[in-house]
Amino acid sequence: MKNRMIRLVTLCLFTAPAAMAADSALQPPGVIGAPAGSGRWPAVAESRADFTTHTLYRPASLPASKLPLLVWGNGGCSDNGLAHSLFLREIASHGYVVIALGHARAEPSTRPAAPAIPPAPGAAPPPAPATDATDVAQMSEAIAWATAKTAQPDDILFGHIDTSHVAVAGHSCGGLQAIKLSADPRISTTMIFDSGVYNTPGGRSNIKVGKDELANIHGPIAYFTGGPSDIAHLNAVDDVSRITKVPVFFGWMPVGHGGTFSAPNGGDWAAVAVHWLDWQLKGQADAGRWFNGQDCTLCRDGRWTVERAVTH
Repeated sequence: MKNRMIRLVTLCLFTAPAAMAADSALQPPGVIGAPAGSGRWPAVAESRADFTTHTLYRPASLPASKLPLLVWGNGGCSDNGLAHSLFLREIASHGYVVIALGHARAEPSTRPAAPAIPPAPGAAPPPAPATDATDVAQMSEAIAWATAKTAQPDDILFGHIDTSHVAVAGHSCGGLQAIKLSADPRISTTMIFDSGVYNTPGGRSNIKVGKDELANIHGPIAYFTGGPSDIAHLNAVDDVSRITKVPVFFGWMPVGHGGTFSAPNGGDWAAVAVHWLDWQLKGQADAGRWFNGQDCTLCRDGRWTVERAVTH
């Protein structure tokens, strides 16, 4: 029974988001929802008519200064750019432009999820889809699009994106996309949420990324997982043990594979993301103290287990 339940959970995590996205109507071009987030610049989601395959998050009122860029891959490699909207609005509200893979489809439901129904005894899970709903190439496209728009005088983003400071991040399957793109010289830093390269080949994702590619990561990287109950936790443990050439942070909270994305303003996952980005892309030393040294802020937070702090 235990093995059947593991297969069910894996199936839901890696296929359900993409399936739901495919059935969701597209949002029309324009701003989606009211400004939100606890940062200095409350942020909006936006569907762009000139880039419908991606979803933009930005401060509703853009500050004069250029903002670093975050490119995001969704859990399940979903094609719904609003799948992590609370989390991504929160990040953008602290002075970032965020581009999520996927069309702007449906905001996450605030209703409790229905309990999972176990498969019939002996039933095998359906075969994995032939392709993922989004792919790594779309992350590269996001950087190219941002570079073009910040140089286009008639665009609202003109002069507002600092494409010399770019982060890539993702959840679960989207985390694998982020690892794959991290070799790109345009990437300054990486954040991996509830993910890691499969320890045993043949997972649900179709991303071709192997452990050997971890050696191609050239910027600081942070791994955050939901602890031992997170199905990606052991993959992350193994990844971190193999990364030796760049600074690495690895911490976890016992919240499972779903993290805190659905909590108000993205919860703890958004808090660590903002501080990591503030440190890595804006050079804020106070933010770096969350992760740096054996006496780091998260090291002293009883809710967190820090497996590896950054040390300089």
